[in-house]
Amino acid sequence: MIKLPVIPADSMKKKPDWLRVKLPVGKEYRQVRDLVDEHRLHTICESGNCPNMGECWGAGTATFMILGNICTRSCSFCAVATGRPLPVDEDEPNRVARSVKLMGVKHCVITSVDRDELKDGGSIIWAETIKAIRRESPGTTLETLIPDFKGQWYNLERVLAERPEVVSHNLETVRRLTRSVRIQAKYDRSLECLRRISEAGLRTKSGIMLGLGEKEEDVIEAMQDLYDVGVHVITLGQYLQPTKAHHPVIDWVTPAQFDRYKEIGLEIGFKYVESGPLVRSSYHAEKHLFDMQ
Repeated sequence: MIKLPVIPADSMKKKPDWLRVKLPVGKEYRQVRDLVDEHRLHTICESGNCPNMGECWGAGTATFMILGNICTRSCSFCAVATGRPLPVDEDEPNRVARSVKLMGVKHCVITSVDRDELKDGGSIIWAETIKAIRRESPGTTLETLIPDFKGQWYNLERVLAERPEVVSHNLETVRRLTRSVRIQAKYDRSLECLRRISEAGLRTKSGIMLGLGEKEEDVIEAMQDLYDVGVHVITLGQYLQPTKAHHPVIDWVTPAQFDRYKEIGLEIGFKYVESGPLVRSSYHAEKHLFDMQ
């Protein structure tokens, strides 16, 4: 194949046309919006400024973010607020579970901020949330997008013991850029986290953002690293700068290049590759389970 070029972000005054999204509208979107407000839920859809919020909420689904909406880490790409988190809300698992039931969610994605200040890293609330959803909505399948728990693997084991259908942990970027993009994270620690998930016999998933200055060989290296530790599903999407204070977009990766990465990923051996400019970790998440049955 011919290597396809990316477009330097400073060569364009605005986002390319392929990154345009529809504004959130519709009855189904409004119903989800009301439930989120009523039950005081935090969604990564809002906190992460996800470009697909209108589409996903319009379909009656959302990715819930537990353990508050203030993160202890300060990754240069992330729109979630950084600072001193509020105390853990022990009733949060029940509120999330009730909302999942009310929404009639068939496949639910749960993620969280990093809670590095907690001895358990938030893993107890993670486990209780999974249990509560199982109790309130036993027909709902679960995807958990988890932190690395700072490599304290007994906390990871607490979550894995609840056996969610899919366990995801994002690599986020390539090895060469990790120090500047994920300041408090470690590339190899994330790989070890994913290896342990896979060895637990769970469907394992990870994601990478593109447009941060990586080269094609960096992306292929990262994909191979993920495959080697047992990852089954991989997502690749365009990084979008949340504010001027965050890491700048270096390149606009073309849809054709995303298609090329999908082909490469399938050739490497991944069971499912979701690759496109607007792809995010939880975008079309149900397909990563049901299309692989």
